[in-house]
Amino acid sequence: MTSEQALAAREKIRREAAAIGVDEAFIDRLVEAFYARVRVHERLGPVFNGAVDDWPDHLAKLKQFWASVALHSGSYSGRPMQAHMRVPSIEPAHFGEWLYLFEQTLRDIAPNEAAVEYFMVRAHRIGESLKLGLFFRPS
Repeated sequence: MTSEQALAAREKIRREAAAIGVDEAFIDRLVEAFYARVRVHERLGPVFNGAVDDWPDHLAKLKQFWASVALHSGSYSGRPMQAHMRVPSIEPAHFGEWLYLFEQTLRDIAPNEAAVEYFMVRAHRIGESLKLGLFFRPS
């Protein structure tokens, strides 16, 4: 794929996302609202609060991550698997709780059902990938 084709593909994704209300402003609201809930959640809160030293910095990275996932912005260049591997308190059950809370947050703030589905497809894929990488790797 040429760089022109890649740019055209990225713009198409951004237009389609914008048509359902998904843009950088929505991603900002989603990340802020969701992680405010995570921080006080009885099971997820201790895991995240124990692993995150600088919440403003972490939220900025998460916004870049979701912009890259949802809008193909290319703004995130971290290594999520390695970051999660450094958190020994993560358990497989946390992924289901994370997904449930993420969906509830989306249902509370998303502009429509299409935006909820858009993010949940990606969230399930990411969560499953992390869970498999963390807990179900062959020795």
